[in-house]
Amino acid sequence: MTDRYHHGDLRRALIDAAVEAVGEAGPSALSLRAVAKRAGVSHAAPAHHFGDKAGLLTAVAAEGFDRFADALEAAWRDFGEFGAVGAAYVRFAIDHRPYFEVMFRPELVHTDDPDLLRAEARSREALHRGSGGAGSGAAFNAAALGAWSLAHGFAELLIAGNFPQAVKDDPEAAFKAVARATGEIRD
Repeated sequence: MTDRYHHGDLRRALIDAAVEAVGEAGPSALSLRAVAKRAGVSHAAPAHHFGDKAGLLTAVAAEGFDRFADALEAAWRDFGEFGAVGAAYVRFAIDHRPYFEVMFRPELVHTDDPDLLRAEARSREALHRGSGGAGSGAAFNAAALGAWSLAHGFAELLIAGNFPQAVKDDPEAAFKAVARATGEIRD
């Protein structure tokens, strides 16, 4: 057992340990026992706080969606256009990959968790606003769905290593070029 946790915020320590573990081996390899060891706490601590692996990953996803919403909202506030919001989406996937690997995987989380639902709605609203689409209350918005698909697909392909080095060198500029080419951004 490591000696990392020192009578502070145990929940925070466990989430941080889970994010580190996901970053190293992906969400499928995560175990509560390994998270406890990484955080330097008893094997029972994660189960006590989160119930099960899905509960812990739900907390990771909820935090990820809140951070994601912050990034998208900042891009919209600072630039007011889809290219910047989409580039912020891609940058988030790169810089916060462990969160990103959990956030869009409903099979890993408790999809009815109130914190997760709130955070997802917040990020969805920020993305819809950034795509020029209607708010998240709309049953189906083709513009928002298309913008989301473009940003998410680009991010997934990028982090999986499917793009040439020129794209990896400046993914935000590459995303904006793709968005222009597909008509999502107009000059």
